[in-house]
Amino acid sequence: MMLGYPKPWKSYQEQLDQLIARGMGVTDNARALDYLERIGYYRLSGYWYPFRERVDLCPLDPQTNAKPKKVKVERLPLDEFKPGTTFQNAVDLYVFDKKLRLLVLDALERIEIALRVDISHGLGKHHKFAYLKPELFHESFSSKLDSKTGLTKYHGWLSKHAALINRSKEDFIRHNKDKYGLPLAVWVACEVWDFGTLSTLYDGMTEADQDAISSQYNISNGRIFASWLRSLNYLRNVCAHHSRLWNRNIVDQPKLPPVGQVPSLAAFHNDPQRQARPFMLLCMTQHLMKIINPSSSWGARLKALLENDFPDLTHLDLGLDRMGVDDDWKTRDW
Repeated sequence: MMLGYPKPWKSYQEQLDQLIARGMGVTDNARALDYLERIGYYRLSGYWYPFRERVDLCPLDPQTNAKPKKVKVERLPLDEFKPGTTFQNAVDLYVFDKKLRLLVLDALERIEIALRVDISHGLGKHHKFAYLKPELFHESFSSKLDSKTGLTKYHGWLSKHAALINRSKEDFIRHNKDKYGLPLAVWVACEVWDFGTLSTLYDGMTEADQDAISSQYNISNGRIFASWLRSLNYLRNVCAHHSRLWNRNIVDQPKLPPVGQVPSLAAFHNDPQRQARPFMLLCMTQHLMKIINPSSSWGARLKALLENDFPDLTHLDLGLDRMGVDDDWKTRDW
């Protein structure tokens, strides 16, 4: 039997009183209340979560009453905050994260547009309605049935594509429908595909077509590049939905190309902890940006943001290492 949600509704003042009671310093109550009203306790709690005290939790061996050798020690968060924690620390971290998300979205927009061209141009040379030709895709995408739904991944993609076309209010879509009817040529239809639609379609392309696109980005293996696009789509969704990014745990991690193929990723090989943090995805983004627009200042802007806007949280034992930065990130060619 599921238990009911135990936490009661609290007024903004009660929320602030609770934070103060748990050890959070507040120098301007009115300003703190304003932030709680405009941003919300729950959203801000993701930023002060690392400020909470921790206690090591390790089950003892019932036979010896001692710590087992191969058991991982868990750090259980307590309600109380570390000494020196302030409400402003959480706000500053929130503002930094917001700036980071906006900067990342700027790059992902450019990458998404470039991919529309790459994919539509590559498929278009096979057929102007290539996306309606299952024989042009890998059999795992176009023929393999899902055991639960009885459908292929291609069926699911077509449904998403049709929804995007039908929902679109763009003048060029209406013009093409009125003048030429359906279906739309791939180089027209692609303009309404979002990052996820592009990523899924690329994942279903033949290996030869994948390799032809990935090689343009100095990645020889198209399957590796497919994993990049899945992860960058995840990154885009995090940013687009205003979710916390700076220290997020990346569950679906991209594959890395062979050592040396992408020098900026050298530090992440054989380092599972850094692979699970967002900085690796930012380095991948910068790699693609340098190819799409070599004169772009995006990398320099990212470096400046990390150097100048990340708040000083050394008193809470927090730094950019929680993002997964490597030791040489400042000296990299941005």
